[in-house]
Amino acid sequence: MQTLDLAKVELREVNSTLHAQKEDTNQTSWEVVNPKGSHAIAVGLDAPIEVTIMGSTGYYCGGMNKQATINVKGSVGPGAAENMMSGALIVDGDASQYAGATGHGGLLVIKGNASSRCGISMKGIDIVVHGNIGHMSAFMAQSGNLVVCGDAGDALGDSCYEARIFVRGSVKSLGADCEKKEMRVEHIEILKDLLERSGCDAKPEEFTRYGSARNLYNFDVDNAAAY
Repeated sequence: MQTLDLAKVELREVNSTLHAQKEDTNQTSWEVVNPKGSHAIAVGLDAPIEVTIMGSTGYYCGGMNKQATINVKGSVGPGAAENMMSGALIVDGDASQYAGATGHGGLLVIKGNASSRCGISMKGIDIVVHGNIGHMSAFMAQSGNLVVCGDAGDALGDSCYEARIFVRGSVKSLGADCEKKEMRVEHIEILKDLLERSGCDAKPEEFTRYGSARNLYNFDVDNAAAY
């Protein structure tokens, strides 16, 4: 394992070293120590490497990730895995606002709780939160899966499109055009796979699915108050 110490080298050098890794690298295992809440650690990676960050991070950890698996042994600040394309970000602690925002692919696992706007405008990413999520999560979520093993806050799924939302606990309120949906066999299979991959022992049958009522896809004067 290669070790990068943020107490000894600048963040720019740490990220440049990780960016230099390519498809055929034989240095596939990296450890970042003394992160001390630094912002933008391990952003823009594009190689099949594994990066373990030994502590909590600031803004945008793992943003724009492609291929890499990033493990955070702590909590993350706002925008973790923002615009992620593939790979995985696994957070042992909690996540601040808009975790997984605009993510196109890959897997984001938060083993603690996530704050407001988790999965906002998600575009294909899979997000599994072992704890609770805050208000306005999955706002304008377009595609992908948001799995919540705890409770969800206000306005869940507001103005969402075709993303699937699974909640095991209670939902404080649903957002505009979001409704409870039927849980079919294919949804049980999707959920089972995501729970296994994220290391969660919850049962798929314990979850409720939510999604778009599809009333706001096109403007209708009868729905004007909901916009």
